[in-house]
Amino acid sequence: MRPEALTPTRSHLSGAVGIFGGTFDPIHYGHLRTAYEILRALDLTELRFLPAGQPPHRAGTFAPPELRLAMVRAAVAGLEGFVVDDREIRKQTPSYTVETLAELRTELGPRPLCLVVGMDAFLGLPKWYHWERLLELAHLVVAHRPGWVAPTAGPLGELLALWGTKTPMDLHAAPAGRILVQAVTQLEISSTDMRALLAAGGDPRFLMPDAVREVLVGSGLYAHAKPR
Repeated sequence: MRPEALTPTRSHLSGAVGIFGGTFDPIHYGHLRTAYEILRALDLTELRFLPAGQPPHRAGTFAPPELRLAMVRAAVAGLEGFVVDDREIRKQTPSYTVETLAELRTELGPRPLCLVVGMDAFLGLPKWYHWERLLELAHLVVAHRPGWVAPTAGPLGELLALWGTKTPMDLHAAPAGRILVQAVTQLEISSTDMRALLAAGGDPRFLMPDAVREVLVGSGLYAHAKPR
């Protein structure tokens, strides 16, 4: 793996863009709190929510792509620094992160890109499509919650030893190539829990934005919770 040159240059000291992908099936305050803390801790110009269209790592999603996109848009409407990117929803083929990052790199030029992943996703990185190219295209920001331990051996341990940093400003000094493990607040909320709650006829009030709740309550969307 050959990340881009890591010598700090002042031309990269502003304009860092965060990329926060996921199925968001549905989106909830756990997603939003993580995104907010990453946006501020890394001093990002913007953080893009990028809902997956056809995620290749799972059988399907529970809500259709267009509705998941609508929920994400409703969740972040009017929130400074948050942007919705629908490119993967618009694709007619499976969405591979490395291909999305390559598109963004072409569009945004040398601006730093910061791909935000959870520690669980980071531990499974070697199973991703062309995962070894990720650091050529973006920095990796691993959102770390209590109970997860960063690897110290194997290919991921070697990556952290070579390219890991504890300094957020290092991500502004080059377009790609560094790994930052960033602690975030742990909220015991998951999309799985939200689907189960809604399937049981429960109300997700205070677990997600009211604009998203209004889409879901009474819709029957997750009544059977069978992936499409």
